[in-house]
Amino acid sequence: MIHKMNLWNESFLKVKNKTKTIEMRLCDEKRSIISIGDSIEFTNTSTDEILDCEVTNLFKYGSFDELYKHHDKVSIGYSDEEIANPNDMLVYYSVEKIAKYGVVGIEVKVK
Repeated sequence: MIHKMNLWNESFLKVKNKTKTIEMRLCDEKRSIISIGDSIEFTNTSTDEILDCEVTNLFKYGSFDELYKHHDKVSIGYSDEEIANPNDMLVYYSVEKIAKYGVVGIEVKVK
């Protein structure tokens, strides 16, 4: 199955350069149907460039706090110099939606 997702330019480039290997999302209806072996077409929201990736693993958690505890900060999109803070995800998702759906780390490799 092929899934389509948008990524901000900075995250898109990190996935393309293979430093960010885990995309973090709510485990909502759209993401809960993703399976290992599926394809994700990421679209760069700035350039409309498309990147084709394969899902290699799925990590489901109740919160971003849990996800951050189990994964290296570079793999989830931070640089070595940055401090990884799960509260950064509140820019994208409300506390209520995180509590309702949980979260998923989608491990991908560029095809």
